[in-house]
Amino acid sequence: MKTVGAFEAKTRLNELLRQVSEGETIRITRRGVPIAKLVPADDGERRDLKQLVRDIRDIRKGASLGGLSIRELINEGRRY
Repeated sequence: MKTVGAFEAKTRLNELLRQVSEGETIRITRRGVPIAKLVPADDGERRDLKQLVRDIRDIRKGASLGGLSIRELINEGRRY
């Protein structure tokens, strides 16, 4: 990971953005202390929504309320 100072990042932003678009991650520091990271925009944002729905449904299959009904839980929450 490349590290640049805040002043350098400000003056060379266009070049840094080009590097990030090519997949590089850049750490920005102020007086040697890391304050930000430039990462590619699609990094971590793309998710398979169908797989996410399947995962949620799988988790729900094993979940139970321990013999309570939804109505009992709602009424219990209204007490406070």
